[in-house]
Amino acid sequence: MTKSALQIARAAYQPKMPTALLGPVKVKEGEPTQSVANQEEIKALFPNTYGQPYIVFEQAEEQKKYPPVNVGVILSGGQAPGGHNVIAGLFDGIKDVNPESRLFGFILGPGGLIDHNYMELTAPIIDEYRNTGGFDIIGSGRTKLEKKEQFDKGLIILKALDIKALVIIGGDDSNTNACVLAEYYKSINAGVQVIGCPKTIDGDLKNEMIETSFGFDTACKVYSEVIGNIQRDCNSARKYWHFIKLMGRSASHIALECALQVHPNICLISEEVEAKNQSLDDIVTEIAEAVAARAAQGNNFGTVLIPEGLIEFIPAMKSLIAELNDILAKHPEYKVIRKSEQRNYIIEMLSKANADVFKSLPENVAMQLTLDRDPHGNVQVSAIETEKLLAEMVGKKLAEWKESGKYVGKFATQTHFFGYEGRCAAPSNYDADYCYSLGYTAAALIAFGKTGYMSSVRNTTAPAKDWIAGGVPITMMMNMERRNGEMKPVIQKALVELDGAPFRKFAEKRAAWAISTDYVYPGPIQYFGPTEVCDQPTKTLQLEAKSKKK
Repeated sequence: MTKSALQIARAAYQPKMPTALLGPVKVKEGEPTQSVANQEEIKALFPNTYGQPYIVFEQAEEQKKYPPVNVGVILSGGQAPGGHNVIAGLFDGIKDVNPESRLFGFILGPGGLIDHNYMELTAPIIDEYRNTGGFDIIGSGRTKLEKKEQFDKGLIILKALDIKALVIIGGDDSNTNACVLAEYYKSINAGVQVIGCPKTIDGDLKNEMIETSFGFDTACKVYSEVIGNIQRDCNSARKYWHFIKLMGRSASHIALECALQVHPNICLISEEVEAKNQSLDDIVTEIAEAVAARAAQGNNFGTVLIPEGLIEFIPAMKSLIAELNDILAKHPEYKVIRKSEQRNYIIEMLSKANADVFKSLPENVAMQLTLDRDPHGNVQVSAIETEKLLAEMVGKKLAEWKESGKYVGKFATQTHFFGYEGRCAAPSNYDADYCYSLGYTAAALIAFGKTGYMSSVRNTTAPAKDWIAGGVPITMMMNMERRNGEMKPVIQKALVELDGAPFRKFAEKRAAWAISTDYVYPGPIQYFGPTEVCDQPTKTLQLEAKSKKK
């Protein structure tokens, strides 16, 4: 394998870790936990793993002796920077528990477990991937673990390899599956522990025990670098409005964090759109007013940041998508209807209010809403070209205003979608350290016999030596939601809190950013140089930590 100069240099980087994990470890248990909502329903579904206490690891005086343990690991869902370091931390952790321990990776996600497709991960293999981006060490996949037959088929290979613990590295849906699997294996005394690790660049898998999901830090820095480059170009040419859609399937954490880093003219926050009950026209008008205000100053250029999931948060659109989800789940015959007839077929199935909304959309956008759902039943928002929709609609509104004399500027647009560019970037120092610690913490959870837990590393705005490592029961994060037409237990998504410190900081500044050209150009992720440049956590984490101290 040919390596870049950066890969060679990064291979020597030794991730920083919490002091508590550097020697003998003991467990401190907290209070028993309960789910965030629907307590009785969740408890009934998870009788063997519900109500476990959260735990924290502390330094112990003497090292206990542990037998060797074989562990399996799965990378599930979309890629996020730092996944390889989770596996490296897990590998080093189980080897420190007992050098005879072994690690097996299941190929291409949960499907590898079901299909018995695996490889042993040895030291030479692991060393090739330390501090690198991507999930290519074993690949990832989106197969959903939800059926007893899948669990039983997976158990066959786990028993054959004498695997006593399985670590699933994934987002909210993947960790929901991990919890279901942990419950099933516990209910039949399978002798297999299941541990989750919080992965998603979207940043929506977090709570009081999970400060952030890994990959968010790196992805936001990569996107902010590119947005900064566009803003520099924008301020140089002074003739384009750039509409930039940013990855983040539901929550607007990425858009908000990037806004705090780069100071765009406009940043839409989906959660605010929903809270204000804004229509698509309200959003278009808001952007058009900012364009007109800047044009009045002679500035016919600017930047607009758009969260990927915006369309699902516009109340009228949310209602439409919910009904479409049910229709598509119940009427699979839709897929074999001629494309020319699909639009009318859908309109006839919809309620009048939702049919009116559907008919009002440009046909290409309307049909994008009917594309196949992902394996978890979610609309594939990355396929909906919201950035082009808004650019086109703002242009039409400005043309109307120009005729009436309300607007006198020029309006030309460029559209962008930044998604895959950030998912497999080489991890920032923060993510390299955080991910390694998450993997090492997962090894400690296995050593102490835990199952149905998610690896937790907190206090990460402090130096790494002061980070707090432990575990949180996955059931604690769960509630009931409608998926594919049925109520299912799922981890509750952490959306942007409109009364939270990050959003309040943004809201305080955005009016000035809209009119002025106050762009910030973060530049590339810095690995080498002063700590204040290389090791800053996200603005989101800094603001949240600061607000907790007040």
